[in-house]
Amino acid sequence: MDAAVSRTLGRPPRCEQFPEPVAGEGEVVVHVHAASLKPIDKQLVSGSHYASPRERPFVCGIDGVGHRSDGQRVFFGGCRPPYGAMAQRTVVPVATTFPVPEALSDELAAALPNPGVSAWLSLAFRAKLVPGENVLILGATGVTGRLAVQTAKLLGAGRVVAAGRNQQVLGTLSKLGADATIRLDAPQKNLSEAFLKEAGKSGFQVVIDYVWGAPAEAFLTAITSGGFAAIKSETRFVQVGETAGPTISLPAAVLRSTALTIMGTAGIPPRDILIDALQQVMTLGSKGDLHVETERIPLSDVEEAWQRDQQGRRFVVIP
Repeated sequence: MDAAVSRTLGRPPRCEQFPEPVAGEGEVVVHVHAASLKPIDKQLVSGSHYASPRERPFVCGIDGVGHRSDGQRVFFGGCRPPYGAMAQRTVVPVATTFPVPEALSDELAAALPNPGVSAWLSLAFRAKLVPGENVLILGATGVTGRLAVQTAKLLGAGRVVAAGRNQQVLGTLSKLGADATIRLDAPQKNLSEAFLKEAGKSGFQVVIDYVWGAPAEAFLTAITSGGFAAIKSETRFVQVGETAGPTISLPAAVLRSTALTIMGTAGIPPRDILIDALQQVMTLGSKGDLHVETERIPLSDVEEAWQRDQQGRRFVVIP
């Protein structure tokens, strides 16, 4: 069968022949319709992710959409190594296949669940967003950031401020529910002032951070009090990604002068919470309430596509 095969650390995968998968006990072979190309796929191939495979060759792609041998169309994940989603066929545990709403296209069914569930869990499960609360999205111009803007509004956020570096995409976020936008490529002093201005008197109760680095430092500088003051509300800061840098400088004064809780995404949540999030996201996607821009990529072109900037879109590999 044809598959996107990684043979060399750090080198893009190539479309080539790979042995057919055979299902074992509790597994099923999935005939793949589409698989999205995500940042984590590139990290796994480059060796920069903590879960990067130690043995090669392997087939790229952590999830996708296809049909089982019984004909049921499913979203799937958890491919058994060395198999992956970017292939004509793959093998996965039966327990990690999930029915897909009929109204959801293969492209959207492949592109939406991973970033959509990530955004949903960050807001609803980790931050525990309460309707009416104000939300700041750091890194709102990426695929997951744009979904976080949409999801925050769907979950009842009072005000959503979107901050990002892609000015062209930033200008479109008001259509997705952003009440205001901030350019993250501004000088740090100006950026802190912009955060302070948009926070207003009520502040941000939830921050979803896909960037870390200097933008996170600018936000923390903005909320640091210059004197003794009564606490108005707590800020729950959920750290998701590090596209602007893997580390920050965190002065002790930030933690002592503000009601701030910093937390990570905490890995994979309990199965019932994960399944509920997946069902919510796919249902909203089938209704048109959640949207991802996609571009179809033939499996034969995966090596070239791997090296291109997706510009806020999600590439969907079609076997």
